[in-house]
Amino acid sequence: MLKKLYDTSKIWFAASWIIAYCVLMSAGDALSAWIGIDKSVTLVIGGVLSATLLLFLKKNGLFSDYGLCTPKTSARSMLYYVPILIMLSVNLWYGVALNRSALETVLYVLAMLCVGFLEEIIFRGLLFEAMRKDNVKAAVIVSSVTFGIGHIINLINGSGAELLPNLLQVVYATAAGFLFVMMYYKSKSLLVCIAAHGVFNALSVFADEASASNEMRILTALLLTVITGSYALYLTFSMKGKTKDEGTQGS
Repeated sequence: MLKKLYDTSKIWFAASWIIAYCVLMSAGDALSAWIGIDKSVTLVIGGVLSATLLLFLKKNGLFSDYGLCTPKTSARSMLYYVPILIMLSVNLWYGVALNRSALETVLYVLAMLCVGFLEEIIFRGLLFEAMRKDNVKAAVIVSSVTFGIGHIINLINGSGAELLPNLLQVVYATAAGFLFVMMYYKSKSLLVCIAAHGVFNALSVFADEASASNEMRILTALLLTVITGSYALYLTFSMKGKTKDEGTQGS
């Protein structure tokens, strides 16, 4: 069934995964809250989705097509990923706190690693690759914006966060989506994106959010947007000459 949909329309295949991911993971969060063990059901759903997608890509020899391979560019040309390391530290800027029990912390970390894998493969892999042959610029924009807009779901999934932090998350998630898609486009690999995304999300379980004022949250979101956006622009212009022909093919 998956192969038939994939062969029929790669766009609809990507859209189906986006819808299934958003609906099922949100349902997992709700069921986990109902059970009383945070991320317990979410981890199971994320694990099943990750395994299904991974097996599909392996069975059909699509690992390299969707970035599950070593980077094709040097670390030096990627500025040794220093901006990524700065981004990963953001969740610890307010301090470190144990916000959940030991069991829930482990479940949260594992669930977030699944989220990092799924979101990178779905948004940067399936969606971007389905569009890039027709128009690379449109593929970059759609991949980035849909990834950012997708975080609006946090407003209705029982996360408990206030409106302002969620809206700010949409803003810097869009910038992060732009960064990750440019990293993938330049290196032809999603491995660093998957690792960075998973670790960034996982570290949020240790964030001392209670000590952060709204002003601090706004400043952090702005700094994160500037860091990720600047790095994405650097990658865009540093690779402009190398990818000019490909980038203008569908313009």
